[in-house]
Amino acid sequence: MTERDLRREPLTLAETWVIKVGSALLTQDGQGLDEQRLDTWCGQIATLLASGKRVVLVSSGAVAEGCRRLGFDSRPTTVHELQAAAAVGQSGLIEAYERAFRRRDRRIAMVLLTHDDLSDRERYLNARTTLATLLDLGVVPVINENDSVATEEIKLGDNDTLAGMVASLLSADVLVLLTDQDGLHESDPRFEPNAPVVRQAAAADRKLDAMAGGGAGRLGRGGMVTKLAAARLAALSGAHTVIADGRSPDILGRLARGEDSGTLLTADLAPLDARKRWLAGQRRAKGDLVVDSGAAEAIANRGVSVLPAGVTDATGTFRRGDMIRVVDPAGRAVAKGLANYDAGEARKLAGCKSSQIEAILGYVDEPELIHRDNLVLL
Repeated sequence: MTERDLRREPLTLAETWVIKVGSALLTQDGQGLDEQRLDTWCGQIATLLASGKRVVLVSSGAVAEGCRRLGFDSRPTTVHELQAAAAVGQSGLIEAYERAFRRRDRRIAMVLLTHDDLSDRERYLNARTTLATLLDLGVVPVINENDSVATEEIKLGDNDTLAGMVASLLSADVLVLLTDQDGLHESDPRFEPNAPVVRQAAAADRKLDAMAGGGAGRLGRGGMVTKLAAARLAALSGAHTVIADGRSPDILGRLARGEDSGTLLTADLAPLDARKRWLAGQRRAKGDLVVDSGAAEAIANRGVSVLPAGVTDATGTFRRGDMIRVVDPAGRAVAKGLANYDAGEARKLAGCKSSQIEAILGYVDEPELIHRDNLVLL
């Protein structure tokens, strides 16, 4: 086996696949769905299923299809018009998938999620059980963000991140992000057309940040930045990520055979346990604990709890049990976790010893502001 074959061996062995298809691939330059392309990917997925793979499909395209049906020339900017477009377009999107998979004697299920569905622990576990059951039954879950009722998600959400969260939720083996680029380039190909593609790297490699750049297409909300973030989220549960050109012939089959296509971002980190994965998937922190450089180093390198003594400030309006970030003096996020005290209490406790908590607050629940069991590094 060659060195290249060894690099791609994790893909040939992968059993559970999460595949995300973006708006740039699914639409005819904004004029509704490209059903011919959609049918092509469904055929490739059916082949994966026939070989014994389990596949979850995360699909964009509802807003774009809704825009076409409603006669919009471009993506709306108001929340209510976006919600309307999503509601109208979602039925068209799922109809197209239903037709394509029915031709291959495959069943699908539409699953609409918001990030809030995955931030509540009970709903998170329910979603995992439902998706796992569908896979056990041989059904292909087609997942999209529930844009018709979500507001913050429409402005800030993206299906790359949702796909990363689903990969983590299911402890998938591989996350495939299909895009209109042939992978992550060493610099932005829009400005440097000859920039080489990164063939393989560790998802956690921070040198990739500068390569990812920013920006997204006219209809899409993602970009390489969100794809890299999704890869890092998936890596926390041990899933490898491939960023590949969805227009390339038989791209999914070639990946499954271990061919060297796209960018492979490997999960070089040890998988987190289920609770840690859930914590890692929470995106919307309610506030920050600012820690001094010594505390930041200890948290990042030794995995200790966040103690009041190392905290210099607390920002936001969080309450006990809320997700909050831990940031260093330069404002860089070091970790995130569940607060043991609310923001006002945390500000009072900043810089003090744990033994002083009761004297300052009149009671003591925990000696830490965030316990290490409720903390994940970023």
